[in-house]
Amino acid sequence: MKILLVEDDPTLGEAVMLAVRQAGYAIDWTQDGAHAEIALRGHAYDAMLLDLGLPRREGLEVLRNVRKRGATLPVMILTARDTVEDRVRGLDAGADDYLLKPFALDELLARLRALLRRAHGQVDPRIRMGRLSFDSVKRQVCVGETPLVLSAREVEVLEILLNHAGRVTAKEAIADRLTGWDEGVGDNAVEVYIHRLRRKLEGSGVVIRTLRGLGYLLEVEH
Repeated sequence: MKILLVEDDPTLGEAVMLAVRQAGYAIDWTQDGAHAEIALRGHAYDAMLLDLGLPRREGLEVLRNVRKRGATLPVMILTARDTVEDRVRGLDAGADDYLLKPFALDELLARLRALLRRAHGQVDPRIRMGRLSFDSVKRQVCVGETPLVLSAREVEVLEILLNHAGRVTAKEAIADRLTGWDEGVGDNAVEVYIHRLRRKLEGSGVVIRTLRGLGYLLEVEH
């Protein structure tokens, strides 16, 4: 999962970025609205955390432009503007959630998880497929009742495939969603993670298939 944070307060931005990374998500952070729109056009994100009082372009304008382009990524507004009118304007512009500053990072992460689940049509934080289950809160993968020992990157790759189960996911899309701007994961690294996951998922009832030239497909084993 990859998150875009748009926040001009450096102290808050650093804290949110660290918390989101520690929760197991990739994150990009920009401090102005104009740069946020450039990022949104050039990268695929699973959610956006958006401040309203931004330099160069207001948060609400960024949000309206995103929705005009037909983008459906979930958006949570982070702001100190606490009037009913402000909340109504934000929700009417296309926001999915609204969190007032100051906020607890634990609440932000809980709301973000709920936002991502709703975006994928999930109510339960646990995704099940075959004998495999993934708890998006605990970041734990099990086969039956037995926990699997996976690296953080392997968990991220598996989560991406689970959220696109039954559909082909391009190798480049996986690499992009694994990292922020200050990191780098190449196609070869994705192949390594997929190879390791295939071995560890044996007996789970699900398989990762390679469709040459297209990407990877996670499906129930027949």
